Amino acid sequence: MATYTEFVVFILFYGFVSPTWVVGKPQIPCYFIFGDSLVDNGNNNRLVTFAKAIYLPHGIDFSSGPTGRFCNGRNFADFMAEYLGFTSHIPPFAFSNGSNILLGLNYASAAAGIRHETGRHLGDRITFDQQLQNHKLTVLSIRDVLGGPDLTSTYLQKCFYHIGFGSNDYLNNYFIKSVYDTSSRFTVEEFTKLLIQQYRSQILELYNYGARKVALNGLGPVGCTPYEMSRYSSNKSCVEHINTAVQLFNHYLRLLVDELNNNTSLQNAKFIYLNFYDMSMEVIQQPSSFGFRVVDSACCGMGLNNGALTCLPFEVPCLDRNKYFFWDAYHSTEAANKIASRRTYQALNESDVYPFDIYHLVQL
Repeated sequence: MATYTEFVVFILFYGFVSPTWVVGKPQIPCYFIFGDSLVDNGNNNRLVTFAKAIYLPHGIDFSSGPTGRFCNGRNFADFMAEYLGFTSHIPPFAFSNGSNILLGLNYASAAAGIRHETGRHLGDRITFDQQLQNHKLTVLSIRDVLGGPDLTSTYLQKCFYHIGFGSNDYLNNYFIKSVYDTSSRFTVEEFTKLLIQQYRSQILELYNYGARKVALNGLGPVGCTPYEMSRYSSNKSCVEHINTAVQLFNHYLRLLVDELNNNTSLQNAKFIYLNFYDMSMEVIQQPSSFGFRVVDSACCGMGLNNGALTCLPFEVPCLDRNKYFFWDAYHSTEAANKIASRRTYQALNESDVYPFDIYHLVQL
């Protein structure tokens, strides 16, 4: 089977303070998710693409087995829905129906990026622009259910929007020189500024569709994924030129958060930045302090670091999955996702999020 090279890292970090659990109704009426394979829960299942996870051992620890999640169990969005008080997981747009759209939808698609061409060598994917169009259709359906634009606007202002893009634009675009010409046309700095400029326009489009409480993922150290280390490093060290690029993206993304929050024309809107990079490096450098034993090799995969080939159909994964940072060559385990969602929902350190965490965002 051909392998794909979607380079995504899910940032892992550990909080020693239990988050606020909700008993009763959710803290918000709906939760909308936009992103890539870090939170894809089935939207790629029917697409013609290598970027899908509908076979075992994916989902080996999930209640429904393989669903399209790139994980042994629950992903970040699943845990976040629990923290927000939802009694069930947010369904994928591809399998949604009229009875569940009021609670929110997950539009995420593996291999998707900010740029339209990102990930095309893997096959079909749902880009951020296409995810926005899918959300537009959802908003129109909600209008029909609620009875008009004013009621819909009031309703959506209370909802939580989580957005995570950028990793694939570097690693399934800029750094694949044999397929994409972006690295020959732009320096890393120029490419990053173009990404942020386009990202800004897309975020503003989502605002126009009613989003007011928005969390933006900073990129994690994708140069520390098992695949990247197997590709570039012989001593299990992170790939610095890749990490340097994503840190540059994070720098400009945080500036964008400031700009959006200071924009007086964006009434009643608040944007936060999730500092996945620094928190991830903390756990990579001190794994035992956070409950992990292995942070430089995948639980499921083959070759150097178990990262040369990603998790193949019916491959036998590691047994002690709770001790592994990475599930496969690119994605984290359920245990890691639980920790990540915990600390972004309710930050342990001031630097974890900016200007505040998800718990305080949804209270606004």
